[in-house]
Amino acid sequence: MSGYTEDEKLRLQQLRALRRRWLRDQELSEREPVLPPRKLGPVAAFWERFLRPGGLWRQQKKPHGMVMANPRIFPGDRILETGEIMPPLKEDPHKHH
Repeated sequence: MSGYTEDEKLRLQQLRALRRRWLRDQELSEREPVLPPRKLGPVAAFWERFLRPGGLWRQQKKPHGMVMANPRIFPGDRILETGEIMPPLKEDPHKHH
Protein backbone atom coordinates (compact mmCIF):
# COMPACT_ATOMS: atom_id res chain seq x y z
CA MET A 1 0.00 0.00 0.00
CA SER A 2 2.36 2.69 -1.16
CA GLY A 3 -0.32 4.88 -2.85
CA TYR A 4 -1.69 5.21 -6.34
CA THR A 5 -0.04 3.69 -9.37
CA GLU A 6 0.92 5.88 -12.32
CA ASP A 7 -2.17 4.78 -14.25
CA GLU A 8 -4.46 5.63 -11.32
CA LYS A 9 -2.84 9.05 -10.89
CA LEU A 10 -3.28 9.79 -14.59
CA ARG A 11 -6.91 8.63 -14.44
CA LEU A 12 -7.65 10.87 -11.40
CA GLN A 13 -6.00 13.85 -13.11
CA GLN A 14 -8.11 13.31 -16.24
CA LEU A 15 -11.29 13.00 -14.16
CA ARG A 16 -10.47 16.23 -12.29
CA ALA A 17 -9.90 18.08 -15.59
CA LEU A 18 -13.18 16.72 -17.02
CA ARG A 19 -15.14 17.74 -13.90
CA ARG A 20 -13.73 21.27 -14.03
CA ARG A 21 -14.52 21.61 -17.72
CA TRP A 22 -18.05 20.29 -17.13
CA LEU A 23 -18.61 22.77 -14.27
CA ARG A 24 -17.32 25.64 -16.43
CA ASP A 25 -19.77 24.62 -19.17
CA GLN A 26 -22.67 24.72 -16.70
CA GLU A 27 -22.20 28.44 -16.00
CA LEU A 28 -24.48 30.59 -18.12
CA SER A 29 -23.13 33.68 -19.73
CA GLU A 30 -25.22 36.81 -20.30
CA ARG A 31 -25.49 35.83 -23.94
CA GLU A 32 -27.23 32.56 -22.98
CA PRO A 33 -30.60 33.49 -21.46
CA VAL A 34 -32.38 30.74 -19.57
CA LEU A 35 -35.89 31.82 -20.54
CA PRO A 36 -37.11 33.46 -23.74
CA PRO A 37 -37.70 37.21 -23.43
CA ARG A 38 -41.15 38.17 -22.17
CA LYS A 39 -43.53 39.89 -24.55
CA LEU A 40 -44.82 42.95 -22.70
CA GLY A 41 -47.58 45.32 -23.67
CA PRO A 42 -46.86 49.04 -24.07
CA VAL A 43 -47.88 49.99 -20.51
CA ALA A 44 -46.00 47.09 -18.88
CA ALA A 45 -42.94 47.82 -21.03
CA PHE A 46 -43.00 51.47 -19.90
CA TRP A 47 -43.13 50.52 -16.21
CA GLU A 48 -40.41 47.91 -16.71
CA ARG A 49 -38.07 50.57 -18.11
CA PHE A 50 -39.19 53.24 -15.65
CA LEU A 51 -38.61 51.15 -12.53
CA ARG A 52 -35.24 49.80 -13.65
CA PRO A 53 -32.40 50.87 -11.28
CA GLY A 54 -30.29 53.78 -12.47
CA GLY A 55 -33.08 55.67 -14.21
CA LEU A 56 -32.88 59.44 -14.60
CA TRP A 57 -35.76 60.09 -12.23
CA ARG A 58 -33.85 58.33 -9.43
CA GLN A 59 -30.80 60.57 -9.86
CA GLN A 60 -32.40 63.90 -8.95
CA LYS A 61 -30.71 65.49 -5.96
CA LYS A 62 -33.59 67.30 -4.26
CA PRO A 63 -37.31 66.43 -4.48
CA HIS A 64 -39.49 69.20 -5.87
CA GLY A 65 -41.70 69.34 -2.78
CA MET A 66 -38.84 69.93 -0.35
CA VAL A 67 -38.47 73.51 0.86
CA MET A 68 -35.22 74.64 2.42
CA ALA A 69 -35.76 76.96 5.41
CA ASN A 70 -33.10 79.41 6.53
CA PRO A 71 -31.61 78.64 9.93
CA ARG A 72 -32.82 80.69 12.88
CA ILE A 73 -30.79 83.75 13.75
CA PHE A 74 -30.20 84.62 17.41
CA PRO A 75 -28.69 87.75 19.01
CA GLY A 76 -24.91 87.68 18.67
CA ASP A 77 -24.94 85.52 15.51
CA ARG A 78 -22.92 86.66 12.50
CA ILE A 79 -24.60 86.76 9.11
CA LEU A 80 -22.14 85.15 6.71
CA GLU A 81 -23.19 87.06 3.58
CA THR A 82 -22.91 90.56 5.04
CA GLY A 83 -20.62 89.98 8.04
CA GLU A 84 -22.88 91.96 10.38
CA ILE A 85 -23.57 90.75 13.92
CA MET A 86 -27.15 90.60 15.13
CA PRO A 87 -27.73 93.11 17.95
CA PRO A 88 -29.18 91.96 21.27
CA LEU A 89 -32.94 91.99 21.69
CA LYS A 90 -34.56 95.15 23.06
CA GLU A 91 -35.86 94.93 26.60
CA ASP A 92 -39.62 94.65 26.91
CA PRO A 93 -40.93 97.68 28.85
CA HIS A 94 -43.96 95.80 30.13
CA LYS A 95 -42.00 92.96 31.72
CA HIS A 96 -45.11 90.84 31.93
CA HIS A 97 -43.17 87.71 32.90
